[in-house]
Amino acid sequence: MQLVKEVAVTKIETGKSAMASDPIKAVRAIFSAYVDKNRAAIEQIIAEDFHFSSPRDNRIDRKTYFARCWPLSENVADFKLVYVANDGERVFVTYEGLNKAGHRFRNTEVWSFRDGKLTEAEVYFGWSLPHEAPLGGFTNTPTGHAS
Repeated sequence: MQLVKEVAVTKIETGKSAMASDPIKAVRAIFSAYVDKNRAAIEQIIAEDFHFSSPRDNRIDRKTYFARCWPLSENVADFKLVYVANDGERVFVTYEGLNKAGHRFRNTEVWSFRDGKLTEAEVYFGWSLPHEAPLGGFTNTPTGHAS
């Protein structure tokens, strides 16, 4: 397993051969595409049989992903990749995002690749930054979470 600690998303080439040989380059390219609002770049990386899951989305397909999730790129100001690790064609990434309204948040995702194409993305929501709970403390469990 390869672990990479990042500071910020950097611009990266989206060439097909670079993506096929290194899924971490593909991850960086996808985050960069969101910041740059470059749908053409992300479409080159996401497989036709792609599926996306999150606490709000249950394995939606590529078409639904672009209709439902891609418009959110308009609100994205920046991403900071905190941890990136890969195990073969699976990549684990924890990142901090910043939207145009100044809200910061932290999530972790698991991405599966096949032949350089993203086939599956699982999103695990984190928390707002700064954390709402005091250091060493907690907040009440939000509605919809296990109690």
